[in-house]
Amino acid sequence: MYISRQLKQQNIAEYLLYMWQVEDLVRANGCDLEKIKHNVVDAYPSLTAEQKKELVQWYEDLIGMMHDEGVMQKGHLQINKNIIVWLTDLHLRLLRSPKFPYYSAAYYKALPFIVELRAKGAGKDVPELETCFDAMYGVLMLKLQKKEISEGTRKAVQVIGDLLAMLAGYYIKDKKGELNLE
Repeated sequence: MYISRQLKQQNIAEYLLYMWQVEDLVRANGCDLEKIKHNVVDAYPSLTAEQKKELVQWYEDLIGMMHDEGVMQKGHLQINKNIIVWLTDLHLRLLRSPKFPYYSAAYYKALPFIVELRAKGAGKDVPELETCFDAMYGVLMLKLQKKEISEGTRKAVQVIGDLLAMLAGYYIKDKKGELNLE
């Protein structure tokens, strides 16, 4: 919860990947609050009793949302899908603006990798940015499992990561009212 707050303010791309990881963590614990208390919350001995209580409540709320939205087994919470929608809107506005040629260049550099990922079966009906996040998340999971990542995948993720990092920076500026697209 504390990490998510900080990430949401500092880097929306990292925040989204973190929240996808939290969704999977909840699933890995069978969407069982007691298991999460034992396996997750208790793993933070430095938290005060009040902080642990807040963290448990946060997980309880997430479990409730996952249940209500039917994403207990797979999929993403609407709050996380909304981030993709917001980022897609910003992404399209940046591409239409002549003031951001570096962003357009980063996108067109990433586009062949996005097309390739979608051709390999990644959701063809999902926004391009979701494909990008799926790729980043997939590599994150491979790294956590200490599995090998091919050179081609490494290169693709670097290029896609550069695009998402740039978009995350513009997202912060846009939220602060500091982004002039006209």
